[in-house]
Amino acid sequence: MSPRQIVVSGGGTGIGLAVAGAFAACGDRVTLLGRREEVLRVAADKLNAAHGESTVSWCPADLSEPEQVRRAARFIGERTDTVDVLVTNAGGNVASSHDGTLEGIADGYRRNFAANVLTAVLLTEALLPQLRRPGGRIVHLSSIAALRGPGSYGGAKAAVNTYTFELAQKLGPQGITVNAVAPGFVTDTEFFGDRATPEFVASRVRQTLTGRPGLPSEIAALVMYAASPEAAYLTGQILQINGGAALGR
Repeated sequence: MSPRQIVVSGGGTGIGLAVAGAFAACGDRVTLLGRREEVLRVAADKLNAAHGESTVSWCPADLSEPEQVRRAARFIGERTDTVDVLVTNAGGNVASSHDGTLEGIADGYRRNFAANVLTAVLLTEALLPQLRRPGGRIVHLSSIAALRGPGSYGGAKAAVNTYTFELAQKLGPQGITVNAVAPGFVTDTEFFGDRATPEFVASRVRQTLTGRPGLPSEIAALVMYAASPEAAYLTGQILQINGGAALGR
């Protein structure tokens, strides 16, 4: 089978980098998108050294900004006519605290909506004309937070879930599947930053039934299945992967 063309947003670190590496290891061609140019450069160099020169390309872009999304879509279009798999991983809890004022609360909700919803929606809509028909795969990254908060971040991820449902209904007749992978606590990422003290990590692990955190490679494995040809009957689903911290019922 010829290499597939893969786009991964937020692909420079953590889960996104693990996803990109998994596709690259299969011989696919991967485009990394993200805000930080140097982070993307380092990630692409690392993956190309491991899997072959020109396996991975990259384009810096703030995917909450329409014009930068258009620029990223043009970059991708110059390299391929067809996108086989889109993984929208960009985002994070960019407003984990506020000053208690209404202005601060409003700012936090807006920032998390932009970082998690707009980055997924705008990139997806921009690349829809290039998605393979039939056989295209869209995988959004959601979160356990959509079930249990915190409010501004969890609400944003819940919006990603409903966008997943909407797209699945729209694109199913065209042979494109749309799913979301919703991790629980995952170690070896930048997500929690300075908040990831030993006490904090232990509290999150205690919420699981397995007594351990997830790994980026485990999230990547589930993304890979959702993006595979074998997953043609899987669409419109929120795939929870959280060590049982939220029971699947």
